[in-house]
Amino acid sequence: RLLDHAEKMELAAISAEEQASGGSDTLSGTIRIGAPDGCANYLLPQICRRISADNPDLDIQIVALPRVLNLSKREADIAITVSPPKAGRMLVQRITDYALHLCGSRDYLEQSEKIERLDQIMDHPIVGYIPDLIFDKELDYLSEISKKATPKIASNSVSVQTNLLNHGAGIGIVHDFVLKEFPNLQKVLPDQLSLKRSFYLVRHEADIR
Repeated sequence: RLLDHAEKMELAAISAEEQASGGSDTLSGTIRIGAPDGCANYLLPQICRRISADNPDLDIQIVALPRVLNLSKREADIAITVSPPKAGRMLVQRITDYALHLCGSRDYLEQSEKIERLDQIMDHPIVGYIPDLIFDKELDYLSEISKKATPKIASNSVSVQTNLLNHGAGIGIVHDFVLKEFPNLQKVLPDQLSLKRSFYLVRHEADIR
């Protein structure tokens, strides 16, 4: 779903560049895209590969950081965020919604007592974010399981968390779009807990002409 929107963005950018440059067919220069590491690792590579193939003179930089990038300080040209910014002269476009579910590795779940209720999750090692390094309230997934839920093994990186779960470290929240990369992971109680979040495209107002 994100790819379709990205292609529309690409077409709009190409059209604007053609008007500014007198008809060039492709984009050139350098663009830096900032994104949360889940998006940067599992969505942007396939999108940017296609954009790069169509625009050989365009250099693309992907900045994957577990924090919000500051466009005003030019840390990136555009950013993908999980919450719309509340300050600054920014143009914000909601790109798409995505779902997240509790997951564990098949081996871990086969070796554990069957989980039938959400409160049973507290009896398992939980993998999640380091609490004091959660940079956006939308990433506070565990509070939607229980106010008492704390990670036994934690990281500020989605990729690290997902790999921990893939290696049988316990149970944690995983983006649905990541699951195709990890066939060993399976959802836990998807009928009892399903989270929805959104990605937003953020650009500095001064960059839009």
